Amino acid sequence: MDKGPVRFGFILLPHFTLTAFSGMLDVLRLAGDEGDHSRPLRCSWQVIDETLTPVRSSSGIQVVPSETLGDPARFDYLVVVGGLLTRPPVNPGLLEFIRQAARADVTLVGLCTGVFTLMQAGVLAGHRICISWFHYWDFLERFPATDPGLVCADRLYVFDRRRITCSGGRASIDVAAEILGRHIDRSIVQKALRILQVDDAGRANAAQPLPPGAQPATHPVVRRAVLLMEQHVGRALGLGELAGRLGISVRHLERLFKEATGQSPQAYARGIRLRLAAWMLTHTQKTISAIASDCGFSDASHLGREFRAAFLMSPSAWRERAQLPDALLPPRGGEADTLSEVFPDRREFF
Repeated sequence: MDKGPVRFGFILLPHFTLTAFSGMLDVLRLAGDEGDHSRPLRCSWQVIDETLTPVRSSSGIQVVPSETLGDPARFDYLVVVGGLLTRPPVNPGLLEFIRQAARADVTLVGLCTGVFTLMQAGVLAGHRICISWFHYWDFLERFPATDPGLVCADRLYVFDRRRITCSGGRASIDVAAEILGRHIDRSIVQKALRILQVDDAGRANAAQPLPPGAQPATHPVVRRAVLLMEQHVGRALGLGELAGRLGISVRHLERLFKEATGQSPQAYARGIRLRLAAWMLTHTQKTISAIASDCGFSDASHLGREFRAAFLMSPSAWRERAQLPDALLPPRGGEADTLSEVFPDRREFF
């Protein structure tokens, strides 16, 4: 499998996340040397940019590029590392360099919000894309022409031909391990992971960490299902479609959900949609009809019926109640208490 060093170029965007960068780089370093001497034998890497001006990370630590952009074909992989979305616009020259890399058949990797830059460069068309659930709606808002069916917010990373996208953070270690496993002996990669005290790599189908309000100690399939429900809150997925995306039967999905949550998948999804509706009633000025549409209800009357059944009050009453100081709010009872056990604090929905 060893056919010379695997060549990586890193583009660090302003306010990039150090974890995503360093996690991937440490795997390359440990797997790329014979004896942990940090010599790039099996792998080589460079941090590149239009200039050699230091790039500031989201934590304030700065990294100095080692080379200017040059010819992208000198790399096998071009890795774009993002972080905070509130960063300066990406320079046109950098976007064109990414396009040149795509035309030269360099495999493009987007870590964290680096995926946004790959999308901006126009090199992800027709590819499945992995986005952190935290940035899912930001992504669709910024790129409204994107097919939501191609955007995954329920897993850690996605490999699709010469495009690799990753939700960020510690998952960059998994991405590096899977890349290197295609080029060098996997035992070498496993040794590098053991040195990093990582023993569960190869988690392409593992779920991302759950949003607030969801139970963490549930079956991995249920966790992925919850993320898909969150992702498609405005258009409820049918049981068949949800089970198909998870690669299991409807009956198996229903059994896992009952065991993990005590609810059916439909009831759990309805709770998610009601949670979002309650948050929007509290924090936005949208009409109840608009909120009903955004949350996947057929109309305001449909939302009203479901809302009263869960919270024992109408959506308009909830909105009026939300304007009162918490100390003056009457306690809820009945089914509202049951729902609050699943979503304990409506002020921390997102």
